[in-house]
Amino acid sequence: MNKIYPNAAKALEGIVCDGQLIAVGGFGLCGIPEALIDALHDSGVKDLTAISNNAGVDGFGLGKLLETRQIKKMISSYVGENKEFERQFLAGELQLEFTPQGTLAEKLRAGGAGIAAFYTRTGVGTLIAEGKETRVLNGHVHVLEHALIPEVSLVKAWKADKSGNLLFRRTARNFNPAVAMAGKITVVEVEEIVETGTFDPDAVHLPGIYVHRIVLNAHPEKRIEKRTLTEKSTDKAGV
Repeated sequence: MNKIYPNAAKALEGIVCDGQLIAVGGFGLCGIPEALIDALHDSGVKDLTAISNNAGVDGFGLGKLLETRQIKKMISSYVGENKEFERQFLAGELQLEFTPQGTLAEKLRAGGAGIAAFYTRTGVGTLIAEGKETRVLNGHVHVLEHALIPEVSLVKAWKADKSGNLLFRRTARNFNPAVAMAGKITVVEVEEIVETGTFDPDAVHLPGIYVHRIVLNAHPEKRIEKRTLTEKSTDKAGV
């Protein structure tokens, strides 16, 4: 089966629609599927519930979809760095389901592993636990958290072979493998596509069984969320 699509728009064709639950990999702006997010923006789909660690920044990443009101709800662990997110939430225009970062990762991992729910001590005694089932295990109260199974997952990887086996690059791996595993349909944006068999099997970070569609984006912008520069001082000798 050919998993390679000519561009991001074609890769999303026929699988995205209004009202979907989608998941998007990345952490801040590190490892986000830039081209796929832009294609989702251009598709015009709306009323999305988006699972993502955060919502990008104003004008980039998922921030683009907030500006066009295509996202109605975010399931996130961090919502800073985005003034439009803050404005919509405080105005009651955007729903938000706060989820501790580790719990969010585990909810996605559980979805990919076929685990319907799990108990955790994280969030006990806070707003996170309100309305959720609890149980005492090993002498401690645990809260029941349900797995996340998005209809479509958008993922960024470094390299893929034609069978969809993936390599991620350093911290850009972040949430991406869990997002890929959880999705009913997973679309991956990569910087390089190689022939099947090129990778050492032991080097593969995620097997191609989880990947349904691949699109090449050889030159992503990789915008830095915050750049802080310090001028190098010199003494009188110029050292």
